[in-house]
Amino acid sequence: MAVLEKIRVKMGVFITVIIGVALLSFIVDADTLQSAVSMFSSRYNVGEMNGKAISYQDFQKRVDYFTRINQLMTGSAALDEKGSEMVNQSAWQDLLSDNVLIPTIEEAGIAVGEEELFDLSQGSSISQVLSRERGFLGADGQFDRNLLIQFIKSIPQDNTGDLATYWEYLEKNMIVDQMVNKYVTLLSKSNFQNPVQLRRVIEDNNITSDVSFIIQPYGFADDTTILVSKKEAKDYYAKYKHNLEQPAGRDLEYVVLEVVPSAVDISAAESEIEKLVEEFSTTTNLRGFLVRNSDKPLDLNYYKAGELAAKSPVLDSFAFKAKIGEVLAPYKEGDIFRSARVISAKQLPDSVFVNHILLPNQDKAAAKRSADSLIQLIEKGADFSQIAAANSLDKNPNVTPGELGWLTQATLIPGFDTCFVSPVNKLITVETNYGLHILKVSQKTKPVTKVQVAVLEKAAVASKETFQSFYSKANELASKSDGKIEKFNELTAQMNLYPLQANNIAEGAKSISSYNNAREITRWAYEAEVGNVSQIISIDNKYFFVVALTAIREKGIPPFEMIEKEIATTIRREKSWEKALAKVKEQVSGLTSLDAMAEKLGTTVSKQTGVSFGAPGSQSFDPKFIGFVTGAQPNTLVGPVAGNVGVYIFQVDSRETGAFFTEDDAKTAGLQAFSYQIQMIPSILEKKAKVQDNRAKFF
Repeated sequence: MAVLEKIRVKMGVFITVIIGVALLSFIVDADTLQSAVSMFSSRYNVGEMNGKAISYQDFQKRVDYFTRINQLMTGSAALDEKGSEMVNQSAWQDLLSDNVLIPTIEEAGIAVGEEELFDLSQGSSISQVLSRERGFLGADGQFDRNLLIQFIKSIPQDNTGDLATYWEYLEKNMIVDQMVNKYVTLLSKSNFQNPVQLRRVIEDNNITSDVSFIIQPYGFADDTTILVSKKEAKDYYAKYKHNLEQPAGRDLEYVVLEVVPSAVDISAAESEIEKLVEEFSTTTNLRGFLVRNSDKPLDLNYYKAGELAAKSPVLDSFAFKAKIGEVLAPYKEGDIFRSARVISAKQLPDSVFVNHILLPNQDKAAAKRSADSLIQLIEKGADFSQIAAANSLDKNPNVTPGELGWLTQATLIPGFDTCFVSPVNKLITVETNYGLHILKVSQKTKPVTKVQVAVLEKAAVASKETFQSFYSKANELASKSDGKIEKFNELTAQMNLYPLQANNIAEGAKSISSYNNAREITRWAYEAEVGNVSQIISIDNKYFFVVALTAIREKGIPPFEMIEKEIATTIRREKSWEKALAKVKEQVSGLTSLDAMAEKLGTTVSKQTGVSFGAPGSQSFDPKFIGFVTGAQPNTLVGPVAGNVGVYIFQVDSRETGAFFTEDDAKTAGLQAFSYQIQMIPSILEKKAKVQDNRAKFF
């Protein structure tokens, strides 16, 4: 036992669990053990598709793969939050394709053969996956087969394997795209209108009516005088519950305290910037001064009129009226104080088209000799892109070798500032963190006046005392609530705090109402029980949340008790419409003309021409009203009848058969309906495959 204990101490919890399972195998049957192991393993599953568990490790491999693909496509290894989400989604969609979509298509007898794949990639029927790939588009923006062939020929010479990886990625996309196209084509053949149906659709949509009508709109306020019995609600639930299926969700109440600077904090920031203005006006080292004293460093970019307005309209107005060296007195916008000083003005283009060759720079002398040699070759007539393909470290497969494309100050690579003043087609060298670059600016936009402005910025920041006061208030609520919603409700009333509601919060949701970065709240909500109250949840070190879980909405058809109130509201609304219809019937009883009915109801008679299901503009009408009109006899008073937005009384004054809805319109309408059906296929297949997505627990 001493040895066993030593192992447990050394290896920690994981090995303890494994040993526990091993010991358990001596005293339980194999089926029970398998069930226990499965339950243990399922906690680390990212999802399930067609009964197949998707482990965290399997999913992470796909994430790593698409991270590499993203790097090959963008040339950047860094991923921001949006990029990470895109990679995560790509990995999940790839799993859905492999485990749900493609197996379904294969069951229909569809496949892509080797000869067909060759034709899609190098033959006469180039796949749209390749024809839309940016790296294979020529100068005119059209697909260039030569660029594709050049790419394929480069694969064997690429020692990094990047080109081969990217081609495998494109090839898989070609296969999936082709199989989906075949599947959609197969389905489209079963979606047709026979001549009789087509003729009837055209005829029905070409019949238009001119109509006179009265409408009494429904009141959409909840009529609490109308009672709904539990039996009525249960009967409605039994009849329509198949339409009530919902995703998993959580209902929350929360108090949020936003940490904002106090009046004392604002006054301190104003005093601080006023003390700095004199030195800011005279210093010859603006970069160093702003590093020491400003919330923002020196911005070396040049701006044209209007571009600074997004940061500050005051700043934009000053910059293009002031002289070089002039200083703007401190001013306040929100909780930020600013002063500004105009540094320089130049005639500069908005963007430049840049080509480059990147050389390794470990041996600076060797890199310089190599650059000089390549520059001489290009100046003597060698093709820049061919030299780049053979010598540049930048092997982005998506663009012509050597092309960086159009760059602005916002997208400029650090160190490339000289591109904006360099003559067109002049070859220059620039050293950056990436290495030594041979640069050529091949095009420029028209130069405009731009200014460079130094901005001294001081934000009023909540002090430690202010921060602590907000934290203490939130902590008082959280600690005294003791995790119980009853106490939470009592305390919020006593402390004059007003809880907000957030309903149907999805698992993994990243925002709550207008608050972003709220994953911690949703994680808590999916681990808590109804009636629980959280401790303080801090977001962005600026918002303190205290959250209560008010309801758990499980995936599927909710139990009657959870949606009884919503059902009652629906029934009450329907009853109120019936009540409105009965009232109108009573009011107009015995009257025989629209004018008399309108006078009795205190309204007027409206007229509308060309009412039809297919006539232009008719789509804005209540569809029930259109249906009533289409089926009514001319010159016959109809109503009162209940529509979707009110009670109608009407008369068809005349009816005509036109020719505005053509056979092409009918076919287009059919295609639109088919398109909608196709869009529903992924969700239908996912439902059939019982797809479970548990990514929110891990990512």
